[in-house]
Amino acid sequence: MKTLIILHGWQSSKEKWQKVKENIESDEIEVIVPDLPGFKPETELKEPWTLDNYVEWLKDFSQDKEKFFLLGHSFGGRVAIKFATRYPEKLYGLILVSAAGIKKPPSFFQRFLKSGARLVKKLKIEETPQTKGLWEIFKKIFYRYILRKTDYLEASGFLKDTIKNVLEEDLTPLLKEIKVPVLILWGEKDKITPLTDAYLIKKEIKFSQLEILPGVGHTPHLENPELLIQKIKEFLQ
Repeated sequence: MKTLIILHGWQSSKEKWQKVKENIESDEIEVIVPDLPGFKPETELKEPWTLDNYVEWLKDFSQDKEKFFLLGHSFGGRVAIKFATRYPEKLYGLILVSAAGIKKPPSFFQRFLKSGARLVKKLKIEETPQTKGLWEIFKKIFYRYILRKTDYLEASGFLKDTIKNVLEEDLTPLLKEIKVPVLILWGEKDKITPLTDAYLIKKEIKFSQLEILPGVGHTPHLENPELLIQKIKEFLQ
C-alpha cells in the first residue's frame, strides 16, 4: 500500500484537508494528515522551534513508514522541501502546493519599514503607556491592510519567535539538491506565494513538473479540491 503524508500550512490544521484525504484514500493509498506542532492547544510549543525542529519531528512521526509520498502546502511546503533534501531515501515523490520558502531580497519599501521599526524601538513608543495602545492599533491595520500579512500578528506564545526563525531561512539553495520526482501545484491567482516562486522552483528542481491551477488562489484544497485531488491522484499512480 502507498502512503501519502500531507503537511498543512501555517496556523492551519488537518481538518482543512479532510475532503482531500477522504477522496484520495483507498485500498491502495493510505493518507495521513497530522496536525503540525504549535497550532492547537494540545500541540502547543514549549519553546521556539526552527524549521529543523519540524523536519526532525516529521522524521520521528514517520519512523514506522519505510517510504512514502509527501505533500506540503505553504508552510508545510517549507518543511517538505527541507525534509526531501535531508532524508531523500524516505520519499517516493514530493508534491509542493503553493510552497513557501523562497526568500527575496528586501525591497526599498521593506528596508524603509525596517528603519522605521528601529526608530520606534529607539524612541520606546511601544513601551510608553500614552502611545503603546495607538501603536498596536496602527500595527494591526498596517500588517492586515497594507502588507496583507497577518501570520506574525496572529501568532502567540512561542510561535512568534518560531515564525521569525522560519522566515529567516531561504530554501532556494536547497532546491537543486532534491532528486526525487516532484509535482508542483500552484494557484494561478495566488497572492501569498506568487507564481514567480513556482517557476523558480520548477527551474531549480531537475525532476519536477509544474501544474498551474486556473482561477485558484493560495488554498486549492478549499477553493477547488476536486481539481487538486485529480492532480494528486495522477501523480501517485
